Formats: sequence, C-alpha cells, structure tokens
Amino acid sequence: MNKITKISIPQLLLLSGLLVTTLGACNAAKTASDAPNSTKDNGAVSVEKNGQATQADAQNATRKQQLEADIRSREQRNNMGGDPLKRAEADLASEVRSKLEANIPRGKLTVTAEKSEITVAGVVANQAQLDKIKPLAMEIKGVSSVTVKAVVNP
Repeated sequence: MNKITKISIPQLLLLSGLLVTTLGACNAAKTASDAPNSTKDNGAVSVEKNGQATQADAQNATRKQQLEADIRSREQRNNMGGDPLKRAEADLASEVRSKLEANIPRGKLTVTAEKSEITVAGVVANQAQLDKIKPLAMEIKGVSSVTVKAVVNP
C-alpha cells in the first residue's frame, strides 16, 4: 500500500533554509584541509608541523580513477541537461579541484569559479607543478580562463 506523506509549510521552509545554508557554505573547493580559504591570498597557507602532510596524496591509482570518473560523470550529466559548455560554478570549481588533486601531489590549492573563469591559489612543491595548473584546469569543459595565484613553497 502506498502512503503519501504530507509536508507542512513550516517543515518545507526549514528544509529549504537548511539547503540554502549548506550550499552557501560550499564556496571554494580545496585540495587539502590546510589550503587557503580564499583565492584572494596568494599562497597564504598554514605551516605544517614537522613536515607531516595534512592530506593523503591523490596519487594513488584508485583515487585518480575515482576523481577522473567523477569528472566524466558530471560532464555526462551536464551534456544531458543542455549546453555542454554552460556549467554551474560549483561544478566547475569541484571538477578543477579534482583534476588538480589527482595530478599535483601535495598541492595545497583552493579553487573558485566565477561564471566560467577559474582562480587557483595556494602552494605547490615546485615550478613544474605550478606550470601544470593552468593546462590541467583548461581540460575541464566549460572553463574559459584560468588565473593562477599559487606560488612555489619556499
């Protein structure tokens, strides 16, 4: 027997408010917990204690496959919904973050998206990793430009 549950207006407002609050908290995608909280600060991150990494690298083959599969599935969902180059800002930021996490070991990067423009800030281990940020981000469908504010860890 099917049962229909009625939701009252106060319950609906409470759920809507919770959803808006949750979505509002997700404004930047980070590759590490100690990556900068904003792309406004060029490479300003907290210092690690005793050189211990704060996040396991995504260089593990299984994790890289998971990240790439996530990017592909988001692109497939977006292709089904209309214009493949028109993307939600949160999806773009998340996909770029995944791409960077999988390909830049020990990077502490924060990614934000405004329209189709991506900004990446934080710290990487060397110049080669810094040089990889823009080409990797441009691989994501819908990204029109990339501003790199990241720096090499001194």
